[in-house]
Amino acid sequence: MTLWLSVIVLLPLAALTVASFEGGLGGFWDAATAPVALASLRVTVTVSAIVAAVNAVLGTLVAWVLVRDRFAGQAVVNALIDLPFALPTIVASIVLLSLYGPGSPLGVQLNATTWGLVVALAFVTLPFVVRSVQPVLIEADREVEEAAASLGATNWTTFRRIVLPTLTPAVLSGTGLAFARAIGEYGSVVLIGGNIPRETQVASQYIQQQIEMDRPANAAAVSVVLLLIAFATLLVLRVLSTRSQRREERAP
Repeated sequence: MTLWLSVIVLLPLAALTVASFEGGLGGFWDAATAPVALASLRVTVTVSAIVAAVNAVLGTLVAWVLVRDRFAGQAVVNALIDLPFALPTIVASIVLLSLYGPGSPLGVQLNATTWGLVVALAFVTLPFVVRSVQPVLIEADREVEEAAASLGATNWTTFRRIVLPTLTPAVLSGTGLAFARAIGEYGSVVLIGGNIPRETQVASQYIQQQIEMDRPANAAAVSVVLLLIAFATLLVLRVLSTRSQRREERAP
């Protein structure tokens, strides 16, 4: 197990870190804090946070409908949720560009805009929240909700006091995973994003640009920053999950 983990994860990460410090600590700092690099990181984190927040709400709503409602074509909709996992992300970018690019049949122009990035990243990250919340809703005790309703609680009170606390760990987990995926996404934004420096250029596009300009150390430095952001996100998720599990174990 250790050997496999080292070959697949640890060695590539170590090589990336070493490459980012080719010019020393000062070179790493200069590469990571270059104005265009900082702008790409700002765009990436901001858009990813917006997408994660949107998915936290809409992903929970989709999961709720799939679990609690019955409608024609439900199995098809449930299968479509996983489509972004299976679909090559560059295909998603082509589809979104045909819908929201120049000559859009919908009359909506999102190409080379921040909203284009939001739509693209929302598409590829939606399944994370839905698939995190669904199992919790399936296992939720409906009798507690019925008891609350019989005691005169409104639907909103029941949701806020009973359902939401149960769903919160799953929603946070799915939202964090969606954020971590979004900050490293490339394929879905490569066409519709426009790659405009300081405006719509995300960190992954900046990294590719530095590679094409034969600046691998600069690309590695920004990659390490993205890695640290993703690791911090996953670490926070792990801590929150552990605390939630301990609270459940102590609960009578």
